[in-house]
Amino acid sequence: MAKIQPRLIKRKLTVAVAESCTGGLLSAVLTAHGGSSEFFRGGAVVYSNDAKTILADVAPDLIHGHGAVSSVVAGALARGARERLGARIGLGVTGIAGPGGATPGKPVGLVYVAVDSDEHSTARKNQFPYDRDGNRLAAVGAALDLLEQAVG
Repeated sequence: MAKIQPRLIKRKLTVAVAESCTGGLLSAVLTAHGGSSEFFRGGAVVYSNDAKTILADVAPDLIHGHGAVSSVVAGALARGARERLGARIGLGVTGIAGPGGATPGKPVGLVYVAVDSDEHSTARKNQFPYDRDGNRLAAVGAALDLLEQAVG
């Protein structure tokens, strides 16, 4: 994060997040260094499906049609955070940190991260092999990788 922060500030880019399985960890990492208020607009922990809809404008039909843990919902979370908080870049994270929560076809460690901006929008599927804490940390790392790509 330390190497992304100066570029965000220099380019006057702002970031907003909507995160589920990371439970606020992404926001904590983004704000760990002084000066983060110059680029971080805010974030929402959208653990429940209702919170995804209320706080990040994710349409319920997307959640029901694709599942809360999907690339479509991750992208909608990124867009929703960006739009709701008026940021230039939005990040979305949704997944199954574990140890429970797995369903057929969606194992523990499955995480989707997404970034949304005028110049760069993408979602990425990840399958992490760690315990709950490791999966959450890996999800934050994956989201920061997407942010790095979006900033250039």
